[in-house]
Amino acid sequence: MKSIFASRMRGLGTETAFEVLAKAKALEKQGREIIHLEIGEPDFDTPQNIRDAAIQAINSGYTHYVPAAGIPELRETIAKHISETRNIDVAPEEVVVTPGAKPIIFFSMLACVEVGDEVMYPNPGFPIYESMINFIGAEPVPMQLKEENDFALDSEDVVGKISDKTKMIILNFPENPTGGVLTKENLAAIADRVKDRSDLIIISDEVYSRMIYEGEHRSISSLPEMKEKTVIIDGFSKTYAMTGWRLGYGVMRKDLAEKITKLMINSNSCTCAFSQMAAIEALRGPQDEPKRMVEEFRKRREVIVTGLNKIEGITCKKPKATFYVFPNVKDLKISSEELPDFLLNNAGVAALAGTAFGEYGKGYLRFSFANSISNIEKALTRTEEALQTL
Repeated sequence: MKSIFASRMRGLGTETAFEVLAKAKALEKQGREIIHLEIGEPDFDTPQNIRDAAIQAINSGYTHYVPAAGIPELRETIAKHISETRNIDVAPEEVVVTPGAKPIIFFSMLACVEVGDEVMYPNPGFPIYESMINFIGAEPVPMQLKEENDFALDSEDVVGKISDKTKMIILNFPENPTGGVLTKENLAAIADRVKDRSDLIIISDEVYSRMIYEGEHRSISSLPEMKEKTVIIDGFSKTYAMTGWRLGYGVMRKDLAEKITKLMINSNSCTCAFSQMAAIEALRGPQDEPKRMVEEFRKRREVIVTGLNKIEGITCKKPKATFYVFPNVKDLKISSEELPDFLLNNAGVAALAGTAFGEYGKGYLRFSFANSISNIEKALTRTEEALQTL
């Protein structure tokens, strides 16, 4: 019997975090207490001033269609924000607002990458990168992030993989799932290699740019001759605890922004109007709550890293950014692929296998420390006790 599904669907992956979340929720319905360390979502409420701005926007009539590329005032606000934080000149016409940041990844590939072109991406890395590469029929070229390099890129390895077929390079700084950061040397080496390639584009995923504990954020777009070659991806989900608001954006050259806007028209029409008005308040309003959230994550980082390193068979480097740890579990008596189900069922702790983020995640686990210190401590105790039964 012939299938109704297009062959391209075979290459479409998923985000394991949502699958594990569903399993965890099912166990909770059975009365189990589950500690959620699987999902990449701040456990803080959206700041009150942002919520108030959304309510005011609804009451003011922002419940209808708005321009596909985004409300002009928000595009102006984003352009100003990126200009100031990345030290580049950005015009509102170079900004496209989307329902979350993922569409910018997808739309950029649809607009720029042909079947058979090569797309380089970090591995372990955000799983949607590889999923979208495969879906559009491009060739995925992984850039391995190694623990011995603090999960930074190996510049020589990356530069050596760039070929005439390379059409796109995806950078994630800071990095999900490792919490690693790119170095000035990483960015400079890549920029030097591609600055003369008029047919190559850089996707710079900077969604965690405000969640850095050591050092400072750098964008490859700020290097000479790189702004026109770079698509900056950012959003509001992580910094402002607005995951459910579905608000992201891309900053890119004007001609590409026009193509991305057409894809928006053909898929989403526009991004939610009152959410966009709330986003203006997020960027223009007080930044106390985001700063407080990052400082709380910093405290939790100490607790979870210290605790994991006390468990026999586990070692964990301290992440320099994000709210994730990526511990090495190769010395345990259970594989990293089997470990998440074991911990969920035997310890009531939800986590993700490193292979959920690519083949080079084998032997690792990802925990999110977007949970309270008391719950993190409880999860560590449960994990250690469960592992002792193996």
